[in-house]
Amino acid sequence: MAKKRKAAKGKRKPNAAFMKPLKVSEELAMVVGNGPMPRSEVVKKLWIYIKKNDLQDAKNRRNINANADLKKVFGGKATVDMFEMTKLVSKHLS
Repeated sequence: MAKKRKAAKGKRKPNAAFMKPLKVSEELAMVVGNGPMPRSEVVKKLWIYIKKNDLQDAKNRRNINANADLKKVFGGKATVDMFEMTKLVSKHLS
């Protein structure tokens, strides 16, 4: 019988670029709070805001129905899908 080898697994290191605090635009700060903060924290706070204000579409859970504050972040769009949301939010980070 062949012996099974266990691969030595080290802790996964976070990507430094992903964790870098970024400046948050004025429009986005109204939703997630003042920055600077890492992109992952921005997305996390954005989802908290969406769920708190019940902005996720009831029929298609991928879609976000924007309120007045989110419309400013989404470039005036009333509804965006969650993948487009990430793209639009990145325009407000520098």
